[in-house]
Amino acid sequence: MNQTAGTQALSPTQQQYKPHPLVSVLPLAVLIALIVLVVKLFPDDALAGASQVALMIATAVCVALSMTIYKMKWNIFEEMIKKTVGDAGVSILILLLIGMMSATWMISGVVPTLIYYGVQIMSPTFFLPCACIISSIISVMTGTSWTTIATIGIALMGIGDALGIPAPYTAGAIISGAYFGDKLSPMSDTTVLASSIAGADLFSHIRYMLYTTIPSILLSLVLYLIIGLCYDSKPVDVSQYLTGLSHGFNISLLTMLVPAFTGWLIYRKTPSLITLLLSALSACICALILQPEVLVKIAGESGITAKSLFEGIMTTCYTHTQVDCGMDSINDLVATRGMAGMLNTIWLILCAMCFGSCMVASGMLHAITHILLKSIHSTVSLVCSTVTSGVLLNLVMGDQFLSIIMNASIYKDEYAERGYRPELLSRSTEDSATVTSVLVPWTACGMTQSTVLGIPTLVYLPFCFFNIISPLMSCLVAILGFVPKPQPKEDQTRVTEDDKDSIG
Repeated sequence: MNQTAGTQALSPTQQQYKPHPLVSVLPLAVLIALIVLVVKLFPDDALAGASQVALMIATAVCVALSMTIYKMKWNIFEEMIKKTVGDAGVSILILLLIGMMSATWMISGVVPTLIYYGVQIMSPTFFLPCACIISSIISVMTGTSWTTIATIGIALMGIGDALGIPAPYTAGAIISGAYFGDKLSPMSDTTVLASSIAGADLFSHIRYMLYTTIPSILLSLVLYLIIGLCYDSKPVDVSQYLTGLSHGFNISLLTMLVPAFTGWLIYRKTPSLITLLLSALSACICALILQPEVLVKIAGESGITAKSLFEGIMTTCYTHTQVDCGMDSINDLVATRGMAGMLNTIWLILCAMCFGSCMVASGMLHAITHILLKSIHSTVSLVCSTVTSGVLLNLVMGDQFLSIIMNASIYKDEYAERGYRPELLSRSTEDSATVTSVLVPWTACGMTQSTVLGIPTLVYLPFCFFNIISPLMSCLVAILGFVPKPQPKEDQTRVTEDDKDSIG
């Protein structure tokens, strides 16, 4: 489940305005050029404002071209921006709660305890495939890649650091596993969304995805294993990590009650906002009971009082904290940013939504995707075009949900006209729009995971093997002919109903 803004497709105005394709690609070209420049000039803090400015400049280019060349009115853009940004309210709350939950899980001792025992169990050779598998299992069970990465993902980052594994490698394995599980979980909102927009049965859609998803994850695991076998990690004295964690926190298995409670909430299908809030509150209670000394140090007080405990809890929830564990590497690992750590991400998401809204309102997005539709002459070109536009929409829209909706909506009639089952469309959409969103620095997914894991998007990107392989595998499967044969349009409804009957 990747909570991003918007659950309904925005109606483009291409019926009235039909910009030329060459004009339409200019804002996107400007954005890509600026982002490349920003990453080069601000490698460590590109998210602190420069990327947001780049998005606003690209937005201004889009609006300026539309208003000067095609005489569009400003109110068209304003209304579209209002709607899109308005839909982002819940997403912003979720991001703030993720920041609070991640911080409270750390200070309460949940993550330090997981790291403490994890480094004693895992070996550097098999760590990356194990991290991928663990993230996959948790994500399938919960249906949410975001929560998986914000909880067990942070613990795995710590374990990897203790074992001497480079952080980008670990981040890539975690993200690969989390998005694999999210993609196949019937509880995932992206899975439900893609199948419903394409008109496919949910479980039939999941079965069709196995043809591309299983080979992709298996190949990813092989690559992670090869890295583990070939990578000459420097010997790390794990005992120093154990001593440091014990010095900074009260390591106790009682802290596992917090993730157990969170898992129970997810099992009960509690709404995301409530789950995140209750999880953070339970971690606060755990911190009060098991980590009072830590809270006092965070508050800057000398004794355990109600005031110092309250101040420590509040500071943990909303801003940066630092716990002295006796080692700089561990101190950096257990440092938290709270809700304040999500502000740059929220800022970027709002700017990305402005850009995506204006590209839709101007009709430029439609003009770009229309080029892809004109190039379709076969099954292979149809699938490859769907996959390409899914990636392109993530680059333009900055929002995974909107990319899924737009992609499925653009091609739905084309698939129906050619007699293909809707599962082929939903699978191609998920193989592209769902998994590649986390690879784009200015999308909600890319920004959130970069912030949570503390690794820039373009730094962990080369190691997200599953996310890179999935769209390529979708095209390869089509080239090899492993796609459902076209069927007469009158048979499509009957087949879908048969699938539903076989399931239920």
